[in-house]
Amino acid sequence: MTATPPPYRLVATDLDGTLLRSDETVSDRTRAALALAGAAGAAHIVVTGRPVAWSRHILDALDYRGLAVCGQGAQVYHAGEHRLLTSVTLDRKLAALAVAKVEAETGPLHLAASRDGLDGDLLVTPGYRTMEGPRPPVPVTDRAELWAEPLNKLYLQHPELDDDALAEAARAAAGGLVDVTMAGAGIVELLPLGLSKATGLSLAARRLGVKAADTIAFGDMPNDLPMFAWAGHGVAMANAHEELKAVADEVTASNDEDGIAVVIERLFGLSG
Repeated sequence: MTATPPPYRLVATDLDGTLLRSDETVSDRTRAALALAGAAGAAHIVVTGRPVAWSRHILDALDYRGLAVCGQGAQVYHAGEHRLLTSVTLDRKLAALAVAKVEAETGPLHLAASRDGLDGDLLVTPGYRTMEGPRPPVPVTDRAELWAEPLNKLYLQHPELDDDALAEAARAAAGGLVDVTMAGAGIVELLPLGLSKATGLSLAARRLGVKAADTIAFGDMPNDLPMFAWAGHGVAMANAHEELKAVADEVTASNDEDGIAVVIERLFGLSG
């Protein structure tokens, strides 16, 4: 008797606000759903805006051994081998020029820079607000230090503009030099032109021998838009940004209500 093929061969999940609950854990129900999807023949891949240095501790805690797309698509990381397979860096002269163009429109910005590599530091200028993480940020007062070594991306914050307004202003001022995305509260990023989660996901999927049409993707923020456009099916969490919900193929429950498990159980016939 021939086994029924799974509805999707690749389950791509964002981390923050999607796979992770508010306390940065993954529920037993979601773990079980992903395991059963795996038993049905579907691979699970994490696709996160976090660079590897800020993702490794979470992946290790989850006992995650497969490929992960980190740094907004810049890094393809083999979690089981703790090895970077690919890494794309942001041209530092373009980054400095982009910041100057944005500041000419918005006024002074607070900046942070994510350095390349498995243990890349996060450098922050005065006023930049960081979330709690596995590695303390490195404060710098001289902006030249931001460009001193290879980096994956820059983060922007503004003392008055909200995230949507800042992203829009940055895109208008420097969109021809860099890509601009919003990955979460207080997280507006400048990336290498043409880079997105879809870029990294397509590279990782090729390594796994999986096509876009065979991929289901879960996310919650505008930085997941390219991933949804690439994947065969895009699922937004109930807590997702309205811009992502507008293009999603469906909206599931929130990250704190096992939204990923709800969909996987239905599609893979795992619900009782």
